Amino acid sequence: MKNWKKALAVSLACTAAWGFAAPQTEAAYQLNPEVKKPTMALKTASEIGVLKNENPELKNLADKDAIVVMTFGTTFKDTRAKTIDATVDAIKAAHPNVKVVTAYTSHIIIKRVQEKEGIKFPTPEEALEQLKADGYSRVALVSLDVIPGMEYNYDMGVYQNYKNQFKKMTLGTSLMYWQGQEEQADDVTETIKALSSQFPKQGKDDAILIMAHGTPNISNAYYSVIQAKLDEMGYKNVYVYTVEGWPSLETVMPKLKKNGIKHVTLMPLMMVAGDHANNDMAGDEEDSHKSMLVKEGFKVDTYIHGIGENKNIRDLYVARANDAWNALEAK
Repeated sequence: MKNWKKALAVSLACTAAWGFAAPQTEAAYQLNPEVKKPTMALKTASEIGVLKNENPELKNLADKDAIVVMTFGTTFKDTRAKTIDATVDAIKAAHPNVKVVTAYTSHIIIKRVQEKEGIKFPTPEEALEQLKADGYSRVALVSLDVIPGMEYNYDMGVYQNYKNQFKKMTLGTSLMYWQGQEEQADDVTETIKALSSQFPKQGKDDAILIMAHGTPNISNAYYSVIQAKLDEMGYKNVYVYTVEGWPSLETVMPKLKKNGIKHVTLMPLMMVAGDHANNDMAGDEEDSHKSMLVKEGFKVDTYIHGIGENKNIRDLYVARANDAWNALEAK
């Protein structure tokens, strides 16, 4: 769980500036108790961090707990075992007596995996309907998203739609959520430190390009924060770029040339090394990132491993799951 003293310090700072009051430990902000009849808009605005809901109408139900791990999913069987499955297994190991369900948020991936492998992963909605039918009353929702972007909005939608159908429900944060402002935790720095364990040794002519996904959501701005943190932490010639957002490879290329870079290592900032990593990043087609860089005169190596293969990253996901679980158990 995030340090409660930090949470309290943040809440006090926000009380002075915004009229918020001291929260419970799983959130950094909460509405001031002087607001006796908050509107739905006020309630929504104050929902930051790990979310928690209790339905007083179901308070007499016996506690029967479950964790639902929500992930986009992948059709790449081998990388799934090393990343998603390995992360879920680590969460199970941290909660050995709790039912843990894996749910895919991509309906297309669910369909393709079922057709190809005969395995039917549930959507989060299907998983919750089944848990409800089986008598589970308390559920911690866990996200394997990297940033709180468009996919995390799906997770929040699931939470909002189902939170009152259970005695208690929580929703954990994405891998990177808090950014260290106003004494918050710094998930971005924490993630960079974990990711750096897989960085190759660099010479003055070498660069590392970290390929993220990108999102049409305003949280695409997280990539600017990641780059700023990389620079602040002293990682020279390490750049983040996106497949479907900003900054793009074309944005980063001039920086490589300006700094006299001759050799580049590409690696994904994605849970799995799927289509984007194997084809968009490291493919042999002329429009792949590798081919584009080679054409510009760079020597290119590729690191085709999802971040879920990195134990340090998996440990962070377990910590995010623990945050959601601790909020579920908090009285």
